[in-house]
Amino acid sequence: MNPKRLLRVLPWLTLAFIAFVTLSSIEMRPHIGDAVHLERFGAFGLLGFLFAAVYPRRIAVVLLLVVVVTIGLEFFQLLSPSRHARLVDLLVKLAGGICGVAACWLGLRFLPGFRGLLARLS
Repeated sequence: MNPKRLLRVLPWLTLAFIAFVTLSSIEMRPHIGDAVHLERFGAFGLLGFLFAAVYPRRIAVVLLLVVVVTIGLEFFQLLSPSRHARLVDLLVKLAGGICGVAACWLGLRFLPGFRGLLARLS
C-alpha cells in the first residue's frame, strides 16, 4: 500500500479500533498501564490529528466529527451492561481529540516542512 492511500485509510482504521475498544466488553479492552486517562487522551488525540492531517482544508468539520464521535461513543457505553459512561472520561477524550486536531492545525500553519510532508502524502 502506498503512503498516500495509507494516510487516507489510517484515521478510519483508528476510529474503527477506538469504537471497538470503547464498545466491547471491559475484558477485551487493551491496557497499556495504569494511566487510563492518558490512554484515552492519546487515542483520541491521535484520532483528531490523523483526521486533520487527511482533511487539512476541513478543520472545522474534522473538529465537529471528533466531538460528535466522542460523545456518541461515550453515550453508547450506556447501552452496554459491562461498560460505564462517565463525564470525566468524556472530558478527557474530548480534550485529547481537540488537542490532536489543534496540534495538526498548528503544524500546518506554522511548520512549512510539516505542510510539505502532508502535501506530498496527500
